[in-house]
Amino acid sequence: MIRAENIFKAFGEQEVLKGIDFTFEAGKTNLIIGRSGAGKTVLLKILVGLYPPSEGNVWYADRELYSLTKKQLRELRMEVGMLFQGNALFDSMTIEENIRFPMDMFTTKTLKEKKMRVNEVLERVSMEGINKKFPSEISGGMQKRVGIARSVVLNPKYLFCDEPNSGLDPKTSITIDELISTITDDNNITTIINTHDMNSVMEIGENICLLHQGKIAWQGNKDQVLQSDNEELHDFIFASPFLQKLVDRVGAKNI
Repeated sequence: MIRAENIFKAFGEQEVLKGIDFTFEAGKTNLIIGRSGAGKTVLLKILVGLYPPSEGNVWYADRELYSLTKKQLRELRMEVGMLFQGNALFDSMTIEENIRFPMDMFTTKTLKEKKMRVNEVLERVSMEGINKKFPSEISGGMQKRVGIARSVVLNPKYLFCDEPNSGLDPKTSITIDELISTITDDNNITTIINTHDMNSVMEIGENICLLHQGKIAWQGNKDQVLQSDNEELHDFIFASPFLQKLVDRVGAKNI
C-alpha cells in the first residue's frame, strides 16, 4: 500500500498539485487518469521519489518516503519496479543484459543465478529465447514486454507504469494491460499506472483517481465509471466523439 497524504507541488509560482489524498491499494491496479497538464506525471514522480513534494507526505506502508536515510531509500528501491513510457532499454545491451541490469545494481547474485532469473521473467512475459537479441531487433510491443520483465525481475512489492500503452496498437495494448493486471494479482503488488487510455480504465481500473487542475476530481473503480454523473469524469471519458456517439446510441449501461 502507498498513501499520498495532502500532497502539494509547485514549480515557482505555478501550483501543479493542490492537496492530493489517495491510497493506492496492494494487489490492485491503481490508475491515475486525467487530461494532459492535470498533474499525473508530477504525482507519479513524487510517489516514486523523483520529485519531493512542496508539502505533504508519501507513505510506503509505515515508511515515510522523504524521511528515509540513504540506506533505507536504497532498501526501498529494491522493492520498486518501474516501467517507463519509452521502455528505456539500453540499445547497446542485449535483452538479457537489460533485464539483468537491476540485479547487477542491487544484488550480489552470481551470474548463473541472474541468468536463471532472466529466463524466469522472460517466460513470465512469453518472450523466451530472445536473450541475445538487441532492442532494435524486436518490435515495440516486444520491447514493452521486456520492460515489464525488467521491472519485475527483483520481485517488487511496488510497480509504477508510466503510460504503458503509449505508441502501441489497440490489440497489443490489451495484451500489455492483461499482463500487468495478472502480474499484479498473482504477486499482490501495489501497481500504479499513469494513463489516459480509456481501454485500460475500463478493463483493469480497480482503483482509480481522476486528476483535474491539480486536484482529485473523482475516485472509484471501472464498474462505477460509466454510472457516475461527475462532470470532469464525463468530459474526460467522452473526449472521443466516437465514444460519445456510441453512448448516445446504446446508452452507457449497455457498453
